[in-house]
Amino acid sequence: MDNSIIGKKGEFYAEQLLIKKGYTIKARNWRFKRAEIDLIAEKEDLLVFVEVKARSYSFYGAPEQSIDEKKEGLIIDAAQRYMEEIGHSWEIRFDIISIILSKSLEINKIEHFEDAFFY
Repeated sequence: MDNSIIGKKGEFYAEQLLIKKGYTIKARNWRFKRAEIDLIAEKEDLLVFVEVKARSYSFYGAPEQSIDEKKEGLIIDAAQRYMEEIGHSWEIRFDIISIILSKSLEINKIEHFEDAFFY
């Protein structure tokens, strides 16, 4: 199956999960240079930058395990730029939402890792 289809479906499910948990979605697929932040959400005064990892299998490990230090650095750089643009100066957090999808693109497993890495 096409990875872009899996990614889009994963981002949809991740967004729905955040909304159910009381978050407001501020931005989707926000880009800065070579980095992209899949979802930017807010809950109360907390701004959350979310990396979504969706796969149709887990043969080579859980989706969240594919995020390395380089990817974290790109996300942090993009988050700093986003905060500058909106004048944000309060609390932030970096989360990962990991999703395993079935062949029919339904959720087999979804996990939300809060404070997945640090700024």
